[in-house]
Amino acid sequence: MSLVFAGICSHAPGITGRAQMADQAMREEFYRAYHGMGEALAAAQPEVLIIVAAEHFANFFMNNMPAFAVGMAGSYEGPIEDPQWLGIPRVTIPGNAPLSLRLIRDMMQTVDLSYAEEWKFDHGVMVPLSFLTPRYDLPVIPVNINCQGPPLAPLHRAWALGEALRRAADSSPERIALVGTGGISHWPATPDSGRVNEPWDREFLRRWQSNDKAAMLSYTDEGTYREAGQGGFEIRTLISIAAAARGQGRVQHYRPIPIFAVGCTVATMSIGA
Repeated sequence: MSLVFAGICSHAPGITGRAQMADQAMREEFYRAYHGMGEALAAAQPEVLIIVAAEHFANFFMNNMPAFAVGMAGSYEGPIEDPQWLGIPRVTIPGNAPLSLRLIRDMMQTVDLSYAEEWKFDHGVMVPLSFLTPRYDLPVIPVNINCQGPPLAPLHRAWALGEALRRAADSSPERIALVGTGGISHWPATPDSGRVNEPWDREFLRRWQSNDKAAMLSYTDEGTYREAGQGGFEIRTLISIAAAARGQGRVQHYRPIPIFAVGCTVATMSIGA
C-alpha cells in the first residue's frame, strides 16, 4: 500500500493541561478541528500511525542526541510527564515492531537513523494522540527529529527524512497514516512564553500548503530563532510531512491561543504521486 493520510498539528502541553484557562469559544473551535482531523484519520482506515514529533529531553539528552530516531517497540507508555499536569491519563499505546524494523531498514538506505526499543512518550506525542486516537488503539510508530539541542539537522535533511518515509511506506503492504506535530512559532519555558508570531506562522503555512520545497527550505535557524523562537525549530517535523505526502495542504484551523503558548494548527495534505 502506501500513505493513506497525512497531516500536521500542534502539540503544546497547555492544549490539554490548561484547557479550562482558555477562552471557551476559541478552545472549542480548535478542539472541533482537532477531533475532525481524528475523524478524517479514522475514515482513511490506517493500520498504523507514524507520528513525527519533536521530543523535549524526555528520552534523548545532550550526552546522546540523535538527529533522527525511530521507535521499534511492541508498545509504548505515556505521558512521561505528570498526567494530572498534562491532563492526559497514563496509558499503554500499541506499537508495531516488525513494521518498524522493515521501515527502518528501508529508510537507512538514504538517511542515517537511530532507533529505540524503549520510548516514553511526552506531550509531543500524547497531546495529538489524545485527540486523534482517544482510545489509543491504533498502533503507533514514533519518529523523533531533534529540534531541541543544537547542532540541528539542516532542513534539507528533514526533507530527506520525509522522502525516506514515503519510499518505505510505498514498499509496505500496510495502510499507513503520517502525522507531524510541532509549533509553529512559540517560545516555551522562557519569559516570552505565550508570544506567537502570527504573520510568520501564516507565511510558513502558505508555503506548506503549496508544498513549496524551495521556500520551506530557505529558512535559516538564525532567522527562525529570531522570528519564531526556539520552538520554531519544530518546522522540521512539518517539512518532513510535506516531503512524504507530495501533495497540497489544507489548513482546517489556525489561531494563536496565548494561554496554550502556541499558534494552534490543524492541517491535512493530500497524498500525491
